[in-house]
Amino acid sequence: MTAIFEQELSKEEAKQEIKKWRGRVKARGLKCYESFFTTLDNWLEEITNYFLQRHNSGFVEGLTNKIKVLKRRCYGIFNLGHLFQRLFLDLEGYRMFAPSVG
Repeated sequence: MTAIFEQELSKEEAKQEIKKWRGRVKARGLKCYESFFTTLDNWLEEITNYFLQRHNSGFVEGLTNKIKVLKRRCYGIFNLGHLFQRLFLDLEGYRMFAPSVG
């Protein structure tokens, strides 16, 4: 299925490619994909909207995950200022201490 991301497909072409892939998986009799196919059916319109403008929420989801990990690591820090200092250090601060190239 990675081939569909390498070419410029329209939303309708992407739907057809996904349906072809689904047919190949079903033909193999793999039952472990049934719940995934239900989700795919329920969200196919939204999933294929990616092919309209090629935008996704990867950056926001990654940032949210970093913040959640930081909150777990900083359990017990009651000073909100210290929490934000740690967040800044984790997201940007290491660049300040990196050796300069040049």
